[in-house]
Amino acid sequence: MAGPGNELAALLGDDAVLDGSDPVWSRDATETRGIEGRADAVVFPRSPEEVARVLAWCYEHDVPLTARGGGSGFAGGAVPVDGGVVLALGRLDSVRAFEPLLWRAHVEAGVTTKRVQLLARESGLLFPPDPGAPEQSQIGGNIATNAGGPHAFKYGVTGRWVTGLEAVVPPGEVISVGGPYRKDVAGYDLKSLLIGSEGTLGIVTAAWLRLIPAPEAAYPVVGVYDGTAAGCAAIESVVGSGLVPAALEYLDGGSLAAAGGAFPGGVPAGAGFMVIAEADGSRDEAARLRGELVEVLGKGALAVIAPGPADLWRWREGVAFAVIAQRGGKSGEDVVVPLDRLPDAIEETVEIGRRHELVACSWGHAGDGNVHANFVVDPRNEAELERAQAGAEELFAMAIRLGGSISGEHGIGWTKRGWLERQWGPRAVELHRALKREFDPKGLLNPGKKN
Repeated sequence: MAGPGNELAALLGDDAVLDGSDPVWSRDATETRGIEGRADAVVFPRSPEEVARVLAWCYEHDVPLTARGGGSGFAGGAVPVDGGVVLALGRLDSVRAFEPLLWRAHVEAGVTTKRVQLLARESGLLFPPDPGAPEQSQIGGNIATNAGGPHAFKYGVTGRWVTGLEAVVPPGEVISVGGPYRKDVAGYDLKSLLIGSEGTLGIVTAAWLRLIPAPEAAYPVVGVYDGTAAGCAAIESVVGSGLVPAALEYLDGGSLAAAGGAFPGGVPAGAGFMVIAEADGSRDEAARLRGELVEVLGKGALAVIAPGPADLWRWREGVAFAVIAQRGGKSGEDVVVPLDRLPDAIEETVEIGRRHELVACSWGHAGDGNVHANFVVDPRNEAELERAQAGAEELFAMAIRLGGSISGEHGIGWTKRGWLERQWGPRAVELHRALKREFDPKGLLNPGKKN
């Protein structure tokens, strides 16, 4: 094995190192963007100490290091754009502790989201974060991007459920911040700095996760409207009424046109917008909230539907595939706007697509103002891909102009590099870069990302 592989194999063993020739290690789930890097070696550590050895070797030899979880990210965050070593964390897959009576678990970074969810559910508990691809995504990657999901409206993103972290930081040391306790104001909040840092400050190797009792019941309520204005008014009415559904989602007219034919029971004629809410809690609480949601969502609706939760969420997970099926691919971005600017963002997404001669649609986490904007493309058509890239730049500018953010849950990664300077003022960006230099003075951890 040429390059760094020989020396790393001597440190960890031949079975822990590959030469990086397989392109799977040079890309992630970034769609139709052509983002592919170059891995000089791929390392599969089995312990935090081995992670520290690899990082120390990289620091000694000035070799970039890119940590990788399940490779399910949508911003190019796990792509080794500058070459170097890819650190694949899938072998760090131990559940170090599971204490259901104390509502907590201690898991390593390579444990999948689905495994944590099932572990909690078997004891009547809930791990609320529900990002996509739960069978593939790993806890370490979810923490690195501070991943969200449909139920973040009530329960928040991943970081809300992390009470402690173990991480490896330059030049190759294992640290612990926080722990199996709920409150800690002893020092600066280093835990929160590492959460969402996309592997640019340190490499998360394990986490203490907070669990809660699972709700006894969950009842979805779906409102269907003739267009964006009526649908967004219904969303604002839910929030303004003080109701707290577990999820508050939307699909615009384009996404509903692509996926509506498979909706359980069908959608009424003239449907141009859909709002999905879910009431959960004890059976009595969930039933009461469901009734209130039906009343609020019913104003101005073409129909209010109450599908079974399993059928609804299975359908919701397939919306992206229905959109892709129109032309074989899509170029998707996530941005966030204040709730009162949501209708503007939805309509402007379609207009941006039209300017670039692309069909555009969106869906997302309405209660959070989180818009997943998509351009439908033929992935073999280079001209369309270039126009989609230009459209994405307009989407980021739109989010900032409307008072929002360039990312709500996918991170900045490689696809949004340089945009943080446009969202923040100079002093904030300066502090951001100073933190990076303090944690990673050689700039070797996931270079080019999170800036």
